[in-house]
Amino acid sequence: MQPTENRESSRTFIQSVHRALSIIELLAQENRDMSLTEITSAMGWPKSTTYGLLVTLLEFHYVDQSAVTGRYTLGARLFELGNIVSRLWNIRQVAYPIMQQLRSRWGETIQLAVEDNGEVLYLEKLESNRLIRIVSEVGARLPMHCTGLGKAMLAFKTPSEIKWILTQHGMKAMTSRTITDMGQMEKELEKIRMQGYAEDIGEMMDSLRCVAVPIRNKEGNVKYAISVSGFDYSLRGERWIDILNSLQKAAEDISYAIGYREEL
Repeated sequence: MQPTENRESSRTFIQSVHRALSIIELLAQENRDMSLTEITSAMGWPKSTTYGLLVTLLEFHYVDQSAVTGRYTLGARLFELGNIVSRLWNIRQVAYPIMQQLRSRWGETIQLAVEDNGEVLYLEKLESNRLIRIVSEVGARLPMHCTGLGKAMLAFKTPSEIKWILTQHGMKAMTSRTITDMGQMEKELEKIRMQGYAEDIGEMMDSLRCVAVPIRNKEGNVKYAISVSGFDYSLRGERWIDILNSLQKAAEDISYAIGYREEL
């Protein structure tokens, strides 16, 4: 593994830091213990340079060395740091400022939810500036089949998971527009997968419109969703398109912040 050390001249580049991180990356990629000779050969550096970097990494416990074989592995400090980072990836903390920006820009109700045991569990909600009252509350649960947030998450489940959820919780008609037929719901979920967002137009509450976009976790799974809700008449035309674009960008930013990296 020969690192690329050329960088744009406009950037401040510290070669020793780059080399130390390259050793960590090598040990992670190889996923085994390695000797000084193996690491030196893979890096293409002088043995004295490699040794000096390893001594420094050992000092900070980013690398460990076997007292028996003298071979090197990733250190326990990386495990500790990983746990700290995972705690920082709190979805509510990450999403809240982004939700504030959406509410400030559009003046509509912004909601964040997680799928829990086949239901929509509301994690955060910022109320609209308008005179509108939506039945959801933080900590409350609502069905997946008739909410934008629910359908945005349901669409990316496996067929068996979808069947279990809809069978277990039913498909109660909340309004005259609620989808209560399994075949129709399958078509609705297929459309959501293709377009990348879900809508609830009067399915949960009359005159209410909601658009929701899935959020992916670091494994690439859809566990969360974010939505904009308002009166049906206020989420139409060019304004609706602009809101959807903003919401999709927000979902992408939150997904990235909690560890999701789209494969190229």
